[in-house]
Amino acid sequence: MTGLRWMRCQSAVAVLAAALLLGASQVAAADPAGVPAGSGPPQSDHGQAAVYARRHPDAVPAGVNDFGCKPAAGRRFPVVLAHGTDSNAYSDWAGIAPLLVRAGYCVFAPNYGGLPGATTFGLDDMFVGARQIAAFVDRVLHATGARQVDLVGFSQGATVTRLFVNRLGGAPKVRKWVGLASPSYGGTFYGVVPLVQAIPGLTSVATGALPAALVQQMQGSEFLAALNAGGDTVAGPDYTTIGSRVDEVIQPYTNIALRSPGARNVLLQELCPADLTGHFHLPYDPFVQQLLLHTLAGADTPRPQCRPVPMGTGIPSVIWSAHFAG
Repeated sequence: MTGLRWMRCQSAVAVLAAALLLGASQVAAADPAGVPAGSGPPQSDHGQAAVYARRHPDAVPAGVNDFGCKPAAGRRFPVVLAHGTDSNAYSDWAGIAPLLVRAGYCVFAPNYGGLPGATTFGLDDMFVGARQIAAFVDRVLHATGARQVDLVGFSQGATVTRLFVNRLGGAPKVRKWVGLASPSYGGTFYGVVPLVQAIPGLTSVATGALPAALVQQMQGSEFLAALNAGGDTVAGPDYTTIGSRVDEVIQPYTNIALRSPGARNVLLQELCPADLTGHFHLPYDPFVQQLLLHTLAGADTPRPQCRPVPMGTGIPSVIWSAHFAG
């Protein structure tokens, strides 16, 4: 490879890395696969949550990870939340978790996939993360006495929990699986992935330069091909994806949907056309939060009402993080 071509490859990999990490919450981490315990306030914005998480690295939303929790009537299945790439339990769930706690659920959220010496989670090989999720689910079931949990994953969290369910024997332990902005068939990450894949040799360069979890989420990755081979669901759990037509990371947006019969795929704009929330703010969107609660509780909760969405909710959280962190 000539020097000029090598420089171009390095530049493309740098662009890919920036695109993959754009919008991720830069938070300090305590310990790989740790269980954060400090209570933090509810948040209505992903960027604000990321800033708080950076300053309070052990935080989780109040009421989360209480292993002595007693659920309200009709809420006997604990809810386990799995964060996305380069994030943590507080940054992604400071909006939804308080809602679930108020609704009477016992809610749990680990930090998984932390690389040695890294300051964020969700970057290690997803098989590592899935095994950590498996151990955490076993701990929740033992502590609560429940027979099954409901699993909710955001972005990579959807894929790593589906790996646990589909390939690591988790199906009997899971009643419902819900993926928010799930990269079920991978993302193009602002259109950079097809560019990388089109340049000979650049995919292997990217594979060596980027954290494993990022490469595994690329559209067309060997990891996703293996995970989805023979059907992208297994018998037992109910599967639901909730995604946005204007997802800026997972394009085409149809890559969010599961393709096996019986899976339920919900497109935000089909239920609320005025809601143009994208990938990063999805777990903080009020309509999506109510939709998740309805998905978990069914007839016990009213259907969500579509209301106008404030401007700016689709702005990647890294921009807001930089702004508010000064």
